[in-house]
Amino acid sequence: MTYTRDSIPDLTGLTAVVTGANGGLGLATAAALAAKGAHVVMAVRDRAKADEAVQTIRDETPEASLELVSLDLASQESVKNAARQIAAAHATVDILVNNAGVMATPERRTVDGYELQLGVNHLGHWTLTASLMPAILAAPAARVVSVTSTAHHMGRTLDPDNPHLDGRYDPWLAYGNSKLANYYFGLGLQRRFKAAGVSAQSLVAHPGLSHSDLQVRTAAEGGAGWQGPFWAWMAAHTGMDVEHGAMPQIRAATDPEARGGELYGPRFVNTGPAVKLLVLRPGRDEGIRTLWEVSERETGVPMTIEV
Repeated sequence: MTYTRDSIPDLTGLTAVVTGANGGLGLATAAALAAKGAHVVMAVRDRAKADEAVQTIRDETPEASLELVSLDLASQESVKNAARQIAAAHATVDILVNNAGVMATPERRTVDGYELQLGVNHLGHWTLTASLMPAILAAPAARVVSVTSTAHHMGRTLDPDNPHLDGRYDPWLAYGNSKLANYYFGLGLQRRFKAAGVSAQSLVAHPGLSHSDLQVRTAAEGGAGWQGPFWAWMAAHTGMDVEHGAMPQIRAATDPEARGGELYGPRFVNTGPAVKLLVLRPGRDEGIRTLWEVSERETGVPMTIEV
């Protein structure tokens, strides 16, 4: 049976945090969760754009329970401040959707010195998740959803000696590496939840080819070469709209039948209804181990799971 917004169960009383909720897949995810009664914390960098997003959701769901929190994933200080604000206001976090990201950017560094795509797509979410872990574990049955991409297939396990690709930067390799990091993070976190015997679950999702503003921004920045305009054109002419593109992460976050360690994406690789997919990646044990080593070393933030 196709999983649609009508399939989402009642989420009244639950607190959901969605990063990048001011546009694209994040906005579609926030809108779907709010429509089913969740209190949605929209963790966003662009507050002006976020005000418009709030109005978009309330135009559809006037009674939507929404909250804006400033979050710049390119700044570890901002991430920690956002987590403190969320934790101070909410004893539990029932759903965390690590959605926000950048794609195939020119070579840049975050304020902390990380390669931008790894810093935003993974290391920022690493610290946010770790900082919210007490509230996640306090929820009766929390879910953490890491949003990856089919581009994880072109990624490589991080080199512990050069995770930021110093001297050999390529925008698409960096993007693939960051999306593989998201993939390994979701699977690795589930292993740790299971080992600790907690009720929280970690799942992975990818949106396929969706016509969000991500491809448009990538083409406009020019760092992705000819592939930027190509994928922007493909998304516009063959991609799913954001409401359908967001369904894999929405399903991972809300489907009562979904389980930790599962991967959700479009049935036909880049398009189609949201379905459970096979988890396929040779060498993922070493990849997960290396990811944990690099992430803890780079951020100085341990992923502590204590009941």
